[in-house]
Amino acid sequence: MESKIYFGNEPKELFKIMLKKRNSFLNRFQWIGISALIVFLIPQAYASGGNDSIAMGFLWIAVFLLLAKASSLIEKWGQPAVLGELVMGVILGNLVLFGIGWFESVKHDPILFFLAELGVVVLLFQIGLESNIQEMRKVGLRAFWVAILGVVTPFVLGYYVGMWLMPGLDTNAYLFLGATLTATSVGITGRVFRDLGKLQTREAQIVLGAAVIDDVMGLIILAVVIAIVKTGAVSTMEIGTITAKAFIFLVGALFLGQLLAPYISRFFSLIHTGVGMKFTIAISFCLIFAYLAYLVHLAPIVGAFAAGLMLVPVHFKAFDNPAITTEIETAVKNADTKTQKEVKGILDRFNDHHVDRLVEPLGHFLVPLFFIMTGLQVNLETLFDLKILGIALVITIVAFIGKLVSGLAAGSVNKWIVGWGMAPRGEVGLIFAMIGKQLGVVSEEVFSVIIIMVILTTLLTPPILNYLLRKQQSA
Repeated sequence: MESKIYFGNEPKELFKIMLKKRNSFLNRFQWIGISALIVFLIPQAYASGGNDSIAMGFLWIAVFLLLAKASSLIEKWGQPAVLGELVMGVILGNLVLFGIGWFESVKHDPILFFLAELGVVVLLFQIGLESNIQEMRKVGLRAFWVAILGVVTPFVLGYYVGMWLMPGLDTNAYLFLGATLTATSVGITGRVFRDLGKLQTREAQIVLGAAVIDDVMGLIILAVVIAIVKTGAVSTMEIGTITAKAFIFLVGALFLGQLLAPYISRFFSLIHTGVGMKFTIAISFCLIFAYLAYLVHLAPIVGAFAAGLMLVPVHFKAFDNPAITTEIETAVKNADTKTQKEVKGILDRFNDHHVDRLVEPLGHFLVPLFFIMTGLQVNLETLFDLKILGIALVITIVAFIGKLVSGLAAGSVNKWIVGWGMAPRGEVGLIFAMIGKQLGVVSEEVFSVIIIMVILTTLLTPPILNYLLRKQQSA
């Protein structure tokens, strides 16, 4: 038997090969273990039926979180995690088509719905924390014009193309179709930018600013259309009141929030300067402003985003820094000046984003639930009617064009990224469609068309946006 003697770096290379094989084995073992756990838990949750609904809710949350993490496998193919979570939700929600009704009972579970809505509020709060209000002010005018184009164009196109494709419907149905096309799901777009570490780019700042303005304008249009449906007309005074409320809230929230935050923070620091108090103040700001947005008939996510924007690191100077920063400072106390300076710069950046990191675990818990639950609401049965599918595909193209046109107002940045960033309708489009259906002006046919449009704009946008951002990075 021939023996082989290793010299130099050969043992290290052999060790790397062995380590790689071990990790490969562990990865396979971990996936098998997780799959077995999920397969065990789902029937348990389904079999529990209505018994002890709170305990059953615990089990379903665990199942959804595990499935959401399993769907992150999609990242190995260069796609954002949010796409995997949405697709996972769509798959689970449509297993009933194959005779598997395990997930039907949780599609409308009030506890899971609440947690999902809290998840999107936390997500927008995180995006606000990571955004720079000074940078957003620089692109404010661009964001405004992007939002204007991104609302007016799809509304007009949706109204007239809908009239052409589906003649004979009530005028209110076309108004609702146009209103639905104005929606932008800032949660989906923001998650893609965040997953790729691109929140600080000018394109992201324009899209986020425009999406908030778009949300406000879309909700104003929705309020006007609802008033027309209910009363047959709407006064200029009513439109002015709705618009003024939205404007006063956004400006007032940012101004008063930044004015009051230091005093509120300083007051609570007198009680305790620990991490728990810092987290409590931050998340309370998020929830209070989400509620205030709701009071003026805006989406709570607008208030959460505004709360994130207004909380800057200086508001938390009175609180203790994380314990690890003190330990690191002590460890480099006797190091040379250059090392101390570099370490200080790193620690300063770490401390500036400490609130982001405090909120992050909450986001890991709640945000995947939102995207899974959004996917669960998608009914793929609507794809089986070829006539509806054909109309829906045309409306989807119109929906994409309406938002891509908005990128023309973005100035000297990548217009394609801005346009595609405005494209997903997501949960906002679903909300608009559901309101129209509840009012009786959106027929089953129109509702199915809207649902298909929402599905396609929601699922196609993340991989396209992901491709454009990676292409820009490699250029």
